[in-house]
Amino acid sequence: MANLTFQYPIWYVLLCVLLGAAYAFTLYYRDRTFHEQSAVLNRLLGALRFITVTLLSLLLLAPLLRSVITEVQKPIIVLAQDQSESVAAGMPEAARTAYRRAFEELSAELERNYAVQQYAFGSSVREGIDFVYEDKATNISALLNQLYDLYGNQNLGTVILATDGVYNEGSNPLYLNNKINAPIYTIALGDTTIKRDITLKRVFHNKIAYLGDKFTVQVDIAAQNSTGTSTNLVIYKIEGNSARKLQQLPINIDRNDFFTTRDIILDAEQSGVQRYRVVAEPVRGEVTTVNNSKEIFIDVLDARQKILILAHAPHPDLTALRQSISTNRNYQVELAFANDIKVNIADFDFIILHQLPSRNYDIANVLTTMQARRTPRLFIAGMQTNFTRLNQLQSLVSIQSDGRNANDVQGRAMPDFSNFTLSEQLIQNLPIFPPLIAPFGEFRVAPDASMLLAQRIGKIDTRYPLLVLGEEAGLRTGVLCAEGIWKWRLFDYLQHQNHDIFDELLGKSVQFLSIKDDKRKFRVTPSRNIFNENEPVFFDAELYNDNYELVNDPDASITIINSEDKEFLFTFNKNGRAYALNAGIFPVGNYTFRAAVNYNNQNLTATGQFSVQPVQLELYETVADHNLLRLLSAQYGGAMVYPNDIANISDMIRAKGTVKPVLYETAKTRLVINLKWIFFLLLLLLTVEWFFRRYFGAY
Repeated sequence: MANLTFQYPIWYVLLCVLLGAAYAFTLYYRDRTFHEQSAVLNRLLGALRFITVTLLSLLLLAPLLRSVITEVQKPIIVLAQDQSESVAAGMPEAARTAYRRAFEELSAELERNYAVQQYAFGSSVREGIDFVYEDKATNISALLNQLYDLYGNQNLGTVILATDGVYNEGSNPLYLNNKINAPIYTIALGDTTIKRDITLKRVFHNKIAYLGDKFTVQVDIAAQNSTGTSTNLVIYKIEGNSARKLQQLPINIDRNDFFTTRDIILDAEQSGVQRYRVVAEPVRGEVTTVNNSKEIFIDVLDARQKILILAHAPHPDLTALRQSISTNRNYQVELAFANDIKVNIADFDFIILHQLPSRNYDIANVLTTMQARRTPRLFIAGMQTNFTRLNQLQSLVSIQSDGRNANDVQGRAMPDFSNFTLSEQLIQNLPIFPPLIAPFGEFRVAPDASMLLAQRIGKIDTRYPLLVLGEEAGLRTGVLCAEGIWKWRLFDYLQHQNHDIFDELLGKSVQFLSIKDDKRKFRVTPSRNIFNENEPVFFDAELYNDNYELVNDPDASITIINSEDKEFLFTFNKNGRAYALNAGIFPVGNYTFRAAVNYNNQNLTATGQFSVQPVQLELYETVADHNLLRLLSAQYGGAMVYPNDIANISDMIRAKGTVKPVLYETAKTRLVINLKWIFFLLLLLLTVEWFFRRYFGAY
């Protein structure tokens, strides 16, 4: 609908009409040019001139044409399908086929009146549903959080959630903070019948053990409807294609709802990644045996590094450092203070000096011992640091400061740093971490130092160093030019409910500084020794020239070999001055690798091993949880239905009457003079008038 308005009083229109009439009257009333013609011609020409002048006069009033455009947005209905392994385990093949047909018919029915969006979820959330039930985990809360982020400000009408209610990752979906503003209809899949079944619920173990030590494996065993039966808990060590029995424990099941915990103590007899299989022997009439066994992988190390955190005084940084470093079982961490050093400095492989040397404690004896034993170190500078002495002890960074004033600084990763790689998540999140306290002064970085982090002051990215790593005369040294790193660890947990980003930054820095001298010119390391079967395997590689400078001019390749001697060949990608490789996902098992590169006519090789462990979360909960779905639907104002009643969901949505389209009106205003057809109308009027005047003998 369009409305015409003027920017002047409406009575000006009357003046325009009068002007047009006066002009036409003056021109044609006493004009005798066409006296020989019919009087109708004179009136026609006068009418044409009247219309033309009137329109031109009206255009001088700058009339506006206001139009309102109405758009209709259909309500959005989300269809979400659980594609985890537990769904397939609870539905026979024929039932899955019938269910898929009914689900697709429901989708087609809804698409007639609504905008339908489909999502599959399990261990991840993605668009589209292919009904391939292969996800190794179920995270319902991740789906609901993503729907909240995507459709929180849109016309979300309904969410239709098809799942068995079993979740093994993420939080309980009933207690989410971000609640979508739409009813949730749940389709209850799976079987709630409790059948005879023995299940290895959980197997707890350390990921790392040390050669010669004993370690404990704790096994939780549950049994349903198995009163009066007995089983054996057996643990095997997998060596190649054979399994060697290590221990066997008898278990008598004395009630229908049975649960027990058993501790198994094993010896770390051999270094490297060791593979074990824990098995609960099946009983007669058991519904399934896939959840009777679980494989575990333990990395047996033949050395443990001792790390000392030596501090000027108590500080929150110390706890953050200790807790983060201790997550790596390869490190044994101790804490001491400069005023009362009760440890033997010579016993430690790596030392972190927090605000030392300070104005109160020069720790000359400590530094002498460290220098004599060539102990790698990390200096953390703060407001108590003696900067003159610090500059004498290392040459990576020169800090000229009186220690009285400070700056609040954030960190940003330097793109040209290549001693090791940082994850994209760390690089993107680091600039939003809270500021540290850095001394106010002048900073100068040595040419041969590697700046991992630079200071960001306010919104300005500077070249001032925040974290610098390097090597001085073969001795690895690092300098963190600020205190308050404890805030990063707390903020990381606040944002992500874990400390992964902080632990990655500190862990890789400590690993780089504390690593023992390695004179190999070609080095290849997997990102970890044990991978899950649903995560990709990553490798980092470094190539050094004769001056031990990083280069990556030649191409490097790697061959991964499984336990059956099948080989998989890959070529590394060049990353900065180093190499990196995402080799993808591998089946469960033990693998060795052999990498090679030809540099300066020398064939350099590197070897190693890694293992891939199974993810069996979906196999250990065989009973569907429809009560969770019923509560979830009630909480959001929906309803729970069974697969046979899927077709009724569309009727339920219509009957509820809350899923309606949204009308959006957009007002558009423009000058009438800009309409092209006005120009052509005026041109037509003037042309017709001119034609008749010429035709009947006038100008």
